[in-house]
Amino acid sequence: MRRTVVADTNKQGFLEELFAPVAGFGVTFATMFRKVATEEYPEEKRPTQLRFHGRHQLNRHPDGLEKCVGCELCAWACPADAILVEGADNDDASGQRFSPGERYGRVYQINYLRCIFCGLCIEACPTRALTMTNEYELADNNRADLIFTKDQLLAPLQSGMVPAPHPMVQGMDEKDYYKGKVTGATTEQEEWVRAHHSDDDADASGAPADEGKTA
Repeated sequence: MRRTVVADTNKQGFLEELFAPVAGFGVTFATMFRKVATEEYPEEKRPTQLRFHGRHQLNRHPDGLEKCVGCELCAWACPADAILVEGADNDDASGQRFSPGERYGRVYQINYLRCIFCGLCIEACPTRALTMTNEYELADNNRADLIFTKDQLLAPLQSGMVPAPHPMVQGMDEKDYYKGKVTGATTEQEEWVRAHHSDDDADASGAPADEGKTA
């Protein structure tokens, strides 16, 4: 009985020594004849997950006013120092109201050369003005073009919205906007925009047309 055990042990040790040099290629040999799943990008683009962290977007209220109040919390939360925000006061007397709050983001820039897409900025935003889209194609051959300004980040106007600046919905205050009581632009707002906005307005976002990129 003892002789049989010793013989089996010797045989097992011999086989291990024989296949030891090629044992590391086991995974390679196992996958050599499998079908390769090649992604034909950019001809065929795979959909991203719903919570994918892509390019940022500055959102609007249903009547077109901006949700950003220029608080700069997103810039403070950014670990890469990629966000630049300069707030300004809304002025109803001159018709310069861009948000329901006391202030709005006059200048908003994100430097995608620095951004690490961590999402801390959207967590810090108190008004849900800043969110992240599923857009991930941000490569460019020019460093300056990777500093996105407010006009590039601001969400496009949807049905029922009118471009800012314009007055708030009559009878509504800032709290009503954030509670979701505003569902769209009113007739009074539309008439105000037609009367005060020209077709060749250079910039309806509140940022100066010659604002330089500094982020």
